[in-house]
Amino acid sequence: MNREPQKLNVEQIYRTNLVIWAALFASQLILFVVVYFVRPELFKFDFSISPLEGENSNLVLIFAFLAVSTAALSFTMKSKFFKQAESEQKPALVQSGQIIACALCETSSIFGVVLALAFGYRYFFFWIIFGILGIIAHFPRRDPLIAAAYKR
Repeated sequence: MNREPQKLNVEQIYRTNLVIWAALFASQLILFVVVYFVRPELFKFDFSISPLEGENSNLVLIFAFLAVSTAALSFTMKSKFFKQAESEQKPALVQSGQIIACALCETSSIFGVVLALAFGYRYFFFWIIFGILGIIAHFPRRDPLIAAAYKR
């Protein structure tokens, strides 16, 4: 069996993963810009009000629960995809797991943007930072691709 095409495929998938990861990372930063242009008053950073004070405190708690849950789910799903990719020897499953994991982390940032734009929530940036940290944690690596491409 010729392993050279498979090796090339691994490098192509890895490079594609890097590009997708970089795009998702950049989209997080763009969310700050969107909020700035739509609700610039939120960037005055007046923290005299507690994050859970106000009429939307229950909504903030629900969104916080959802954000943490989706971040935890991102690691679980990625692990599941990576194990399946290795057992079935399908490197493309690694890419799918990577994309799903980053997208799940991005939901935290989207929750923050919704809170900022719809409810004027001043602590929205914590949500975006949480999403950014999740995406950084999912930086693509070659090891899962190599494990999925070559049986040991």
